[in-house]
Order: sequence, then structure tokens, then C-alpha cells
Amino acid sequence: MIEISGLTRYYGDLCALDHIDLTIEKGRILGLLGPNGAGKTTAMRILTGYLAPTEGDVTVKGLSIDRDMVEIKKLIGYLPESAPVYQDMIVYDYLSYVADIRGIPADGRLARIRGLAEICGLGEVMHRSIHELSKGYRQRVGLAHAMTADPQILILDEPTSGLDPNQIAEIREIIRKIGREKTVILSTHILSEVEATCDRVVIINRGKIVADGSTDELRRGAEGECSINLSLAGAAEKEAKAALAAIPGVAGVETGRSNGELRLRLICGGEDIRERVYRAIREKDWILLEFSRETKSLEKIFSELTKEG
Repeated sequence: MIEISGLTRYYGDLCALDHIDLTIEKGRILGLLGPNGAGKTTAMRILTGYLAPTEGDVTVKGLSIDRDMVEIKKLIGYLPESAPVYQDMIVYDYLSYVADIRGIPADGRLARIRGLAEICGLGEVMHRSIHELSKGYRQRVGLAHAMTADPQILILDEPTSGLDPNQIAEIREIIRKIGREKTVILSTHILSEVEATCDRVVIINRGKIVADGSTDELRRGAEGECSINLSLAGAAEKEAKAALAAIPGVAGVETGRSNGELRLRLICGGEDIRERVYRAIREKDWILLEFSRETKSLEKIFSELTKEG
């Protein structure tokens, strides 16, 4: 659907995007994740024709942004971070106005607006002025605006920024619903947003792609992926540490005591060694009070990939 090759953008001497290569398949929800200033918004503005690249090319369904931007824009709906809606208009009038601009035939306009109201949950506010709406509802109006011409690709820049938890959950559900039929690209620096919404994650840092895959793939590919936390009774600390450290796949053992219990943390690689650990404990006839496996969180992976230096 979208092919990005060698995409580079400079602002004076500042390199905002540095030779990015990326393929985005049809019918996926892709999260563009990165700290502030990583290059996410720049990439989106190039995709939507608001900025020209310094180098590289982007093709959408075989159309190049250098030669076919007008045709590409017909395929794309774009929602910036703050929805650019006319505050003094009634929601219905505003969507009718947008539909007129986007060339929706008059005889099909009412049906399209009703469909947008249902998808975006606007039925209760269609005859209210936009300036009276909460930010969550204004964001829904902006989303309906972006979808007016039924685009094949939807690009959302920080779609839940500034919303309360209930509004965030509602917008996420709308995005998941849309993603069943369209290609969706959303940028964010909120990790829970990615886990709740996206089936593919691209992490950008300082204009470069530093990770690409599903959240599960990112965790599996992280070095030192997991740890196993144990709590034992009837075990001597020195003996338990030696026995568990000898298990293949255990890279290290940390010990401590709490409320009379021996607590251990086994540092593991990517291999699942829980069965080996359980067998070793059973052979020693220790009493197992706690056994949990902890994988590296997306927050930790993100921090390691985007930290200074």
C-alpha cells in the first residue's frame, strides 16, 4: 500500500528524518512511536503532502508524492493533533460543508453524514455547535472530517492527546473499528495507546527507525527478555541460589528475604525455562509459595531504544 524509501528531511542543519525505509501493508493499524522531536509528525506531514522531503521517495498504491500528490490526497484522510474544525458551526452543517468540499454528491451526502455519525458516535451532538462540545467530541468531529471521503488510508497525529481516560477508551475503540477496513497510521508517545490499538509498532528516535514489529515481537527480540520471581519456604539461601543458578538458561540469581520467606529473582534469556525451574524445586522438596514470570515491559524497551546516547 505505502512504500517509503530513503526518506530524509532537513530543517536547516537539523536532520528530522534520516533515510527511513518502510513498507506499510493494507489493512493494518501501525503505531508510529517515539519521544517528542523524534520525527513522527514530520513523517506524517510528508505522507499527507504538507511537507516535501529533502531526499527519498514515497509511493502510495504506485503513485509517487513527487508527481501524483493530488491523486494521493484523494486516498488519505488526515487528523492533526488538534482537530482543525470551525468552532462556530453546528456539527451537521460542518460535516455537510466538508462533504461538499470533498465532492460527495448531493444525493448521497445525507447517508454519508449519517454513517459518519454512527461510526464516530456523534448522533447525540449533530445539532449542537462545535464550540459547545467537549474536547473528546471535537476530536470525534475531526475524525469524521478525515473520513468524509471514505479514504483508504487514515493518518492520525496524537489522536487522544489531552483527552480524559473515558474519552481515550472511546477513541481507541473507534480506531480499532476503522482499522478493520482501512490502513491506519497513528503517531503517539503514549505506550498504552500502542498496546491497546496497534498491530504493528515502528519506533523512531532522532529521525531513525530503531525498532519495527508487533509488541510481542519487540519483547521477544529484547535482550534479557524475562525474569522469574520465586518465593520459597524450607530452603537455605546459599543452597537454593546454587541449585537454581545451575539450571540451563539461568543467567543470574538475586536473593533476599521478606517476612521469613526466601525470595529469588532468576535472570533469563529468551528461552522459557519455567518447567526446568519447577522440576529443580520439586527435587529439593522445597515449598513453593510464589512463582511468576515477568517479561520486559514495552516501557523498558522504549526507554532503552530512545535514551540519550
